[in-house]
Amino acid sequence: QVQLVESGGGMVQARDSLRLSCVFSGRTINDYRMGWFRQAPGKEREFVAAITGTGGSTLYADSVEGRFTISRDNMNNTLYLQMNSLKPDDTAVYYCAAVRGWGPLLKRQSAYSYWGQGTQVTVSS
Repeated sequence: QVQLVESGGGMVQARDSLRLSCVFSGRTINDYRMGWFRQAPGKEREFVAAITGTGGSTLYADSVEGRFTISRDNMNNTLYLQMNSLKPDDTAVYYCAAVRGWGPLLKRQSAYSYWGQGTQVTVSS
């Protein structure tokens, strides 16, 4: 069974940076496409970024393109989200997710089989 555990959230000011981590366990990480989603208070959970099993391809939401970078270290079973130039609108609980297979990168939440418990990111102005 795949388990995902996020960390790295916190309270920062606008224009600061944070790096989120998600440790993957239970299966071979290389076989899984992975993604980051977020849910702000009172809003639906939304797609942030996704990455293929090898890390060769990535996909971003328009709202974070150019500010956030998704990456993975398969040797250490860890997914990352580097967040730069943070804005108050980035305040949310951030979740990592995984789906087995080598297909296209996916923005739909329903496409992902496994989810972490989330880590809170709060950005003040």
